[in-house]
Amino acid sequence: MTGSWLQSGGRGRGPGRAVVRWLVRLADLGSRTDDTHDERLRQGTLIFSSLLITALSTIWVTTYLAYGDPVSAAIPGFYQVITVIGLAVLSRTRRFATFRTTQLVAFLVLPALLQVSLGGFVASSAMILWAMFTPLAALALLGIRRSVPWLVAFFVELVALALVDSRLAQSPSTLPFGFVVTFLVLNVAGVMVSAYVMLGYFVEQRERAHRDLRAERERSERLLLNVLPEPIAERLKAEPGVIAEHYDAVSVLFADIVGFTTHSAVMAAEEVVRLLDQVFSAFDRIADAEGVEKIKTIGDAYMLVGGLPTPRPDHLAAVARTALALREEVARIAARPGQDWLAVRIGIDSGPVVAGVIGRRKFIYDLWGDTVNTASRMESHGRPGEIQVTARVASALGPEFAVRPRGTIEVKGKGLMQTFLLDGLEPPPTAPQSP
Repeated sequence: MTGSWLQSGGRGRGPGRAVVRWLVRLADLGSRTDDTHDERLRQGTLIFSSLLITALSTIWVTTYLAYGDPVSAAIPGFYQVITVIGLAVLSRTRRFATFRTTQLVAFLVLPALLQVSLGGFVASSAMILWAMFTPLAALALLGIRRSVPWLVAFFVELVALALVDSRLAQSPSTLPFGFVVTFLVLNVAGVMVSAYVMLGYFVEQRERAHRDLRAERERSERLLLNVLPEPIAERLKAEPGVIAEHYDAVSVLFADIVGFTTHSAVMAAEEVVRLLDQVFSAFDRIADAEGVEKIKTIGDAYMLVGGLPTPRPDHLAAVARTALALREEVARIAARPGQDWLAVRIGIDSGPVVAGVIGRRKFIYDLWGDTVNTASRMESHGRPGEIQVTARVASALGPEFAVRPRGTIEVKGKGLMQTFLLDGLEPPPTAPQSP
């Protein structure tokens, strides 16, 4: 809603709250369902300013009538009438362009007519000052290019009044000099206040829109970072196109919930999703803590990698620690009542991969290569509750990890392979006790 800045102020009590609600409704008088936020903003700005000037016009109407000048009083009175009628028509037709043009013409013409009727610049207290509101309002409502004709019209009108001022001054109004000076001050202050309020209202709404836009952009950033690693997301924003890189040394891990498909067939849908969310959210926290990169989930399988998109020399140790933590987390969840069937099977391999972003809709960051396939085979040919690794992983792991051989097994698509099981971390050596 265009008057949304007023809504926050409308939560209090008392008459101020009623005024706020009234202004909010007025701001939406001419809006349509397909109007953009910016269009509603411009409409509300003009309606609010028109009502403010209508209220200020009462001062001139009553003063000129009190001093016996009904012609001069009729001019601001006429503005009040056309504004009220214009708002009524606007609320029924939703044709804001008509209301906008009518108001701009009134802002431009009526102050000039009032100055003529009062006898020129001095006698009218420079009533033409109010016409300055026209190019300012046009600038806020129409933009720079479309407001230029209104600025030109104001200057033409100003020059014309200057040329006829000496003739108008021959029959000035009968207002006392003190009133003339007072009205000059009121005209200057009134124009300033009206313009300031209109532009302040406009600026406030623009700033609110920009804050909302920044918040939306931050939400989009968070969503993007949930799909892509941060360096890849930044590259994709800066240089759209194919993103693909070769990495010589990374470590890939696959984890799969054992027997999940069988158990999910007899579980309620919400229970299935809740359990997977619980397990994978814990996996995400562990991966973040170890500084490894989650790639994706595939059903009840989880894939992560260490050493990309930012290479690190200890990628294998980080992935091995992650695997041990994942297994420990699943065991902790499985200790709860009714979840004793839960177990995880994990496979790891290390070597070169190709990584990149694929797709234009629902795109993903993925990995390809023999290392990825082998890590997947280590998982699928592994044992429940075990972490199976290849020979090259076992030989590359440092002495802080406890690894034992499983033996040679037949691996689909790979033939016979020697594999190993990662049991845990070796306890640190104890220092010899002094005699």
